[in-house]
Amino acid sequence: MKLSIELACESSQEWVDTVMSDFDSFLQDHANCERKASAMAMSFVAKYPDRLEIIPELIETGIEELEHFQSVYNIMQERGVALPPEMGQDLYVKQLINHCHTDVERRFLDRLLLASIIECRGAERFRLVYEALPVGDLKTFYHNLWASEAKHGNIFVKMALIYFDKDHTYKRLEELNTVEAKVLQSLPLKPALH
Repeated sequence: MKLSIELACESSQEWVDTVMSDFDSFLQDHANCERKASAMAMSFVAKYPDRLEIIPELIETGIEELEHFQSVYNIMQERGVALPPEMGQDLYVKQLINHCHTDVERRFLDRLLLASIIECRGAERFRLVYEALPVGDLKTFYHNLWASEAKHGNIFVKMALIYFDKDHTYKRLEELNTVEAKVLQSLPLKPALH
């Protein structure tokens, strides 16, 4: 069974060009995204401590995302790039969360599915960055990251299927996937993951 879906739209070459023209800013945003991803995994543990079946994998995911942050931070140090003074709000994620249901059960499903979509978008964009970079350590790093993020996209759908009907889960995943494409295409281009 496939545990994720194809994204409803592809990232543009213009986005790739924007990232490549200001890669240091992209690294700063990427570091922030990894910190937020780690916090998001751990927030599921905090909000749903009774969902014992998924807690171990959430903890592993949180640790892995924190390790990604450490790796990006090391790259930034080598390049003399500082962490931004504040993380700021991710308009992409904020708009996606605005489409979540508000009741507890359906919001739980929506948050898991959005986590999957966000990870799939990250994987797609890391692949594009990898393909655009010249041969070297940075290219290798983004190649490895692409594979890791693709795996995370599957994890959250697998978690949802523990608690929710398969047909309902995939129907809602398709709906949110369509929303994600519209949100992504509405945002201005900037050297950032989203």
